[in-house]
Amino acid sequence: MITRDLSMDVHFFAAALSESLVSVWEEDPAGVYVEAERGFIDRYTADYVRVRNVDTGCRTHYSRDTAMFKRI
Repeated sequence: MITRDLSMDVHFFAAALSESLVSVWEEDPAGVYVEAERGFIDRYTADYVRVRNVDTGCRTHYSRDTAMFKRI
């Protein structure tokens, strides 16, 4: 499985436009990054990315400062 890090607006724009599956990673209390969710980018700003869960369709906001985003 090839993943690509998303960090710039153009990356989020391309992933949202192509409806690419995105993996969201957040840091746990031990300082280790764990996968929080997989889904599709609904909306993004300079501060947050809203992801629609691939299984449930629920939408969650993630901070671009604390979460990592990878296109699958």
